[in-house]
Amino acid sequence: MKLIKSLALVAMVALMPTVTLSAKEKKEKKQCTITVSVNPKMNCNNCVNKIESNIRFEKGVKKVKADLPTETVTITYDPAKTDSAALISSFAKIGYTASPAK
Repeated sequence: MKLIKSLALVAMVALMPTVTLSAKEKKEKKQCTITVSVNPKMNCNNCVNKIESNIRFEKGVKKVKADLPTETVTITYDPAKTDSAALISSFAKIGYTASPAK
């Protein structure tokens, strides 16, 4: 009986890393990215900070990167929590209009 319990414990421990790896893979698949251009145009680092500081708190946002030279904003988000239309409309809260970048 002790041998059976020991084998079951060894089997469970051996399978744990596989289960953990699968959970990480699923998390990584749940991300989408959208790049938008904003109006009025970003012309200084204060604009970049304002956008990054506010948009990152929108529901489902994982990462925000505003790029001053190209005047675009790239947002990585969880599609189960938000979508690109909601993110684009969220720019109105901070005085910008956004549209998909070309």
